[in-house]
Amino acid sequence: MTTKKVGPLDLLFNTISQSQPEMLRKGLMSLLELFMDHEVREICGAEMGERTQDRMNQRNGYREREFETRMGTVSLAIPKLRQGSYFPSFLEPRKRWEKAFVSVVCEAYIKGVSTRKVENLVEAMGAQGMSKSTVSRMVAELDEVVSEFRNRRLDIECPYLWLDATYIKVRQGGCIVNKATLLAYGVNAEGEREVLGVEVADGEMEDAWRSFLASLVQRGLRGVKLVISDAHTGLKASLGVLNGAGWQRCRVHFMRNILTRVPKTAQGFVSAAVRQIFDVRNSTDPDYYGQACVRLNETIKLLRLKYPAAAKVLEDGGLDALNYLNFPKSHHRQLHSTNLLERLNREIKRRVDVVGIFPNESSALRLVTMLVIEQNDEWQVGRRYFSLESMAEIGVMKNEEIQVA
Repeated sequence: MTTKKVGPLDLLFNTISQSQPEMLRKGLMSLLELFMDHEVREICGAEMGERTQDRMNQRNGYREREFETRMGTVSLAIPKLRQGSYFPSFLEPRKRWEKAFVSVVCEAYIKGVSTRKVENLVEAMGAQGMSKSTVSRMVAELDEVVSEFRNRRLDIECPYLWLDATYIKVRQGGCIVNKATLLAYGVNAEGEREVLGVEVADGEMEDAWRSFLASLVQRGLRGVKLVISDAHTGLKASLGVLNGAGWQRCRVHFMRNILTRVPKTAQGFVSAAVRQIFDVRNSTDPDYYGQACVRLNETIKLLRLKYPAAAKVLEDGGLDALNYLNFPKSHHRQLHSTNLLERLNREIKRRVDVVGIFPNESSALRLVTMLVIEQNDEWQVGRRYFSLESMAEIGVMKNEEIQVA
């Protein structure tokens, strides 16, 4: 068995670091201050307080900066200059490490790692915590990515547009409030899906949705043929922004609305009766919408006998839930509901539950946007959602512009 040889300097370093860690940190601080003093002297061309014709600059106090080392955190007093700025040369390698460090912390944050675990990770890497300046740089780097994604030009035709919202808790004015995260994702003329926009709003009022949709149009969204969403009043009222677009009411939400109007014992029967309206997959008649309308009228008459409240919901919203049948048959399964967007919402919920309550709206928007960017990247390298042949059946109009209502 070989014995590891330890040099006298290594032995001295280990002994001091174990017995007198504070002494070692102070010694390190003194050496770093001497080093900085030497560099500033070279820049100024003179010692501190020295009067000479060779002087090119003057000192102007100090600024504090925490420096993480293997021996712990040391506080550096970095000299300031009257002209220009000074940054110690020995901190340049640190800047590269800091970028990698920030990258790790950001990734952990986005992946839903708890704050406590992130703090343990920071300490394991030899730091006692992240300074305010480090946190500020983290936020600045993330905000730049978030802003670039949210404000990017779209300039695309999206025949299909899915809209939905999920709620998160945010601290505001000393209270905890629910904020609506508005999401839009579409399928373009090439059959590729893309997250088009994300916004945090006070709720799903008409003004919030109208402003959100108008921003998509202003960024270049056009050619929307069908909007798929639930029947939220504010969302429905805002769809006039998308001139000429039809609306598909989410079939899943619609069915839930109907079943709440009947006793539990009758829900199985009513559910089966309503489902047969949409079951036109095996029909040889290409007029799927016409067939479904006939079945809709028959089912309304059937339900009126014993369940008039359910029949009324079906009568008021049935046609809105059938609009997807006017589009290519191969698209029907994906168009009839917001299930695809709700899967993204569930993933957002899973991540934000780790945070619990966001300190402000900006932090909520930052995390949610980073999550949808991650999802969008996966979609960009995945296969087409719809084939080019099936998209050609929609008859997308080229260069069609949608004006803001």
